[in-house]
Amino acid sequence: MKKQIKSALISVFYKDNLEPIVRELDRLGVQIYSTGGTQRLIEVLGVKVTAVEDLTSYPSILDGRVKTLHPKVFGGILARREEDHLKQLEEFEIPEIDLVIVDLYPFEETVASTSDEATIIEKIDIGGISLIRAAAKNYNDVTVVPSRDEYDMILKILKEQDGHIELEQRKELARRAFQISSHYDTAIHNYFNKDVQIPAFKKSIPQAKTLRYGENPHQPGTYYGDLDELFEKLNGKEVSFNNLVDIDAAVNLMAEFKDDAPTFAVLKHTNPCGVATRPTIAEAWKDALAGDPVSAFGGVLICNTEVDATTATEIHKLFFEVLIAPSFSEEAVTILTNKRKKRILLKIKHFNVQQKTFKSILNGVVEHATDTKMETATDLNVATKKAPTEAEVKDLLFAAKCAKHLKSNTIALARNGQLIGSGCGQTSRVDACRQAIAKAQAFGFDVAGSVMASDAFFPFPDCVEIAHKAGVTAVIQPGGSIRDKESVDYCDNNDLSMAMTGTRHFRH
Repeated sequence: MKKQIKSALISVFYKDNLEPIVRELDRLGVQIYSTGGTQRLIEVLGVKVTAVEDLTSYPSILDGRVKTLHPKVFGGILARREEDHLKQLEEFEIPEIDLVIVDLYPFEETVASTSDEATIIEKIDIGGISLIRAAAKNYNDVTVVPSRDEYDMILKILKEQDGHIELEQRKELARRAFQISSHYDTAIHNYFNKDVQIPAFKKSIPQAKTLRYGENPHQPGTYYGDLDELFEKLNGKEVSFNNLVDIDAAVNLMAEFKDDAPTFAVLKHTNPCGVATRPTIAEAWKDALAGDPVSAFGGVLICNTEVDATTATEIHKLFFEVLIAPSFSEEAVTILTNKRKKRILLKIKHFNVQQKTFKSILNGVVEHATDTKMETATDLNVATKKAPTEAEVKDLLFAAKCAKHLKSNTIALARNGQLIGSGCGQTSRVDACRQAIAKAQAFGFDVAGSVMASDAFFPFPDCVEIAHKAGVTAVIQPGGSIRDKESVDYCDNNDLSMAMTGTRHFRH
């Protein structure tokens, strides 16, 4: 059922691209009502406009907090175009309003730009949100344009349909309006709830993208988020569910190394299987790949500096799903995209990870602070008689970063800024230790002189003993076991050093 637009209320914060709509409404002979700055803009355009104050016979008061909140405005929006309601409009001299074009004060932008509470509070929109909800509620008779994102849509409809709007179009705009109002209210709730944990979980992500499928082909999947905020996609197919999970793991890992010397990492199923820090990115790639060249096939790659042509030439030899870097030389892009239309190249804009993460569990949701803590040399508590050397401390911290991003239970072996072996996702720490040693040896690494990191404490000294017999010379672990002394005593009796951090880094 089409409805002809005969009157419109326009009151917007962002006035960009409003002019074409105003001129089209004027061409169609639509009666326009407006307020404040929007009214002045329309007047400058030479288009006839009636001030809301003239409609209501009431001025804008309280520094503009009350302008449109009046029965002569909301009556014209909410009235059903039925005999009883139309009689009441006539009785109280309320004009019908067929089109409402409103956007909201920029609350989220204000929160992001200032901590001044008075400024933030003033950006909580009252009149705008009420107008949007009223017009959306009465979509059967009224068309709502709830943000500037819909300007192109409404202009196209007005021109192609000569000022008439179909019911399905009005309903779609109403759906968008309630999505906007819900998101807006959630942002306000979360601002007030940031320091006080009211028992309510509220998140609103307005961007959504249907994925080819979820974790497996028989599972439908949707991604809620804005990848463009974090990445510029330079090449490749659509990102899949599993790509997203691996990319998230890769970004969180490389955030640990963002300020370090050139570092490259290879991940498979969210676990880093190769990591190396070197003087050049080409060397970092070579040694990261050497850590586990078998698992690297089909993996996700990430580095903390530009990919140049030399490095790209070597990377191009490997089949991989995704490569993430802060930048790529033009020649590198040409090399990496040659005959590889599906290969995903992502230029990352920053390594700022989210401060909170959440996960659906048991018909509910768990939210917790992201584990952004990473130990430095000053955090190490040397528990043994022998202290680690300066070179060992450097490797211990490197290994600890790797262990933090491996699935628990985990053990990481490192030497000279290179991950040489890892055991992850094991049901016992002993199995993780044996797996790490076996992997290192399988790829030709001599474990002698390496260091070992554990994501959690050792309940028994068995891991330390196994590692020592393989050639490990220094150990880093959180500590906290009631039997810590047994592991320390073993180290003291066998000329090993052990540092404790006091921080566990489980990753399930």
